[in-house]
Amino acid sequence: MKVLLLCHRVPFPPNSGYPIVVYNTIKGLLSLGAEITLFSLNNSKQYIDVDDIYDPVFEKVDFHSFTIDIEVNVWDAFANIFSNQSYNVSRYFDDDAEKVLENILREQEFDIIQFEGLFVVPYLDTVKEHSKAKLVYRAHHIEHDVWERLALRERFTPRRTYLEFLSRRLKAYEMEQINRFHQVFAISNPDRQKLLLMGCETKLDVFPVALDFEKYKIDTAKTSFPTLFHLGAMDWRPNKEGLEWFLDEIWPDIEELNGELRFYIAGKNMQKQFFDYDSDNLIVEGEVFDAVDFINSKAIMIVPLLSGSGMRVKIIEGMAMQKCIIATTMAAEGIDCKHGRDILIADTADEFYRSILKCITQPNKWQEIGKNARKTAEKHHEANANAKRMFDIYGDLTSATT
Repeated sequence: MKVLLLCHRVPFPPNSGYPIVVYNTIKGLLSLGAEITLFSLNNSKQYIDVDDIYDPVFEKVDFHSFTIDIEVNVWDAFANIFSNQSYNVSRYFDDDAEKVLENILREQEFDIIQFEGLFVVPYLDTVKEHSKAKLVYRAHHIEHDVWERLALRERFTPRRTYLEFLSRRLKAYEMEQINRFHQVFAISNPDRQKLLLMGCETKLDVFPVALDFEKYKIDTAKTSFPTLFHLGAMDWRPNKEGLEWFLDEIWPDIEELNGELRFYIAGKNMQKQFFDYDSDNLIVEGEVFDAVDFINSKAIMIVPLLSGSGMRVKIIEGMAMQKCIIATTMAAEGIDCKHGRDILIADTADEFYRSILKCITQPNKWQEIGKNARKTAEKHHEANANAKRMFDIYGDLTSATT
């Protein structure tokens, strides 16, 4: 089985949501004997020096990349208003990148070509022209949903109007493209329902975030208590928005609960404004070298998302590391978890306060929830089982008559 994966960013190292999902897919498919070719846009926002990648999985992949500038250009964004294209998506298309992809398709024949997310779909016409492979689209998010929810929370009218405009363009593009594939993978059941409501008539399956549990070694002796932590890329707007809300509306009261309580904030591209919150009780670490080690060293995970779509990989990682997670309903969307069993759901400042108070005054409670979370994660998010199911679907697609 020869598989070509198209990615809008290099999935090495697997240190955040999208790379973790793609990396574990590659690793699982390789273990089943698939031959993997990977074409990645190496975008300016998440640029990776390919020469610095040292990974046994990387060595087994036929890797190709193209460096592309996706920085927002005010004039381009303004001109885009008068076109019929989605600016969020069109920034990822480049004529020279298209030529690199063409060459790959001319030199090799593939059984399956999988588009990892919406931002590589602009290359779909090129793929259709130069390949007879079965085409798969994996929706890591329902992209327009992210912007629609951000617009709903935006109070500044001009910005809200523009966010609504971006959302409408994205939705039109997603609906237009979704039925041009042979197979669609949603990342959660709620996202599957949204795709159906968008008019998806293509064969549709759900593949949740999958992890290699060998990587998630738990050492409770290294876990400090009482500690809270937040971990997430801070250049993703929903993360920034949610953390700001927590720090402004909730943390001041939490900080007074216990003089020994510490809240640690970590993540890539930590913006300057968050360092202004730094105090004896709140430690802003920025990007951490080893996310798993960081998660292991803290007790209670805080995920205060107010918008977003898809499935939060960091919550699945927290569950894998046996953490008690306190999250909004939005953050836990699509994850098979139950409030009070393997997660605590909090949607208001008061609910967060009460949940945190319960955890720091009843240590057995957060430990019990963490143990249940690990069991739930192992049941639903094991990488090899997911890869086998995906490989079987590939087999059905390639054996089916056109």
